[in-house]
Amino acid sequence: MSQPPATASNISSMGRGFEVIAALTELAITSGDGASVTAVAEHLGRDRSQVSRTLAALDRRGYVTREASRGYRLAWRWYAEAQEITEVRLRTDGLTILDELATAVGESCFLGVLRGADTVTIVESVPPASRMIGSWIGRAYPADCSDAGQAVLWDADDDEVRDVFAVASFDGAGPRAPRSVEDFLARLNAARERGFAIVDEEAEAGLYSVSAPVRDFRSEVVAALQIVGERSALFDRTTELGEQCRAAAERLSAALGAPASE
Repeated sequence: MSQPPATASNISSMGRGFEVIAALTELAITSGDGASVTAVAEHLGRDRSQVSRTLAALDRRGYVTREASRGYRLAWRWYAEAQEITEVRLRTDGLTILDELATAVGESCFLGVLRGADTVTIVESVPPASRMIGSWIGRAYPADCSDAGQAVLWDADDDEVRDVFAVASFDGAGPRAPRSVEDFLARLNAARERGFAIVDEEAEAGLYSVSAPVRDFRSEVVAALQIVGERSALFDRTTELGEQCRAAAERLSAALGAPASE
């Protein structure tokens, strides 16, 4: 049975609303200021009067606010609800993508987030043939030598990284672990140039991983996606695995609403 016109209209209005919210997010990333009706309309290639009506409706519902300059920006209510959605989708879409990646590469895959100076695993996918015993979900590990550490700090500037590790001991168990914050920064900068991070026996002897950042609707890094295994099995596949890891991280980022990378 076909939908009645009112329902179709509501769906169309919701779609326009999400498009406008996405436009405000992207404009805020580039300018840092509120966006005018004209700017949003030009960004979307839409009629100004239609965009103005959509923004007014979003304002009434508390999803955007209008500033004294008459520009619009996203309201805290939107960010709060979007953050909740992000947390859920990190786990649901994250598990789907990790399962696909683990099947494709035949190695254990994880999703980690930053908590203070540690990283914590929130999702994992471990192939049946893996030799990993137990689960890493919920377990914290020092970010200076963890598989996710470089990727979760991908966009942090040097001072922010120094703040994160202000009280870090840099006594990682692995033989190749960084021994100072400057050592970590050098590795992080090399990872950015490469496009993915490599953690080579930094967490423990014989352990090797590649990782890439995952971004949310604000284009902020919220997690790291990792492929982890024995060095003897992964080292010769570094480039291949790094590119697959980065592609999977980009797919998860898109599911979280991250703007497409240029």
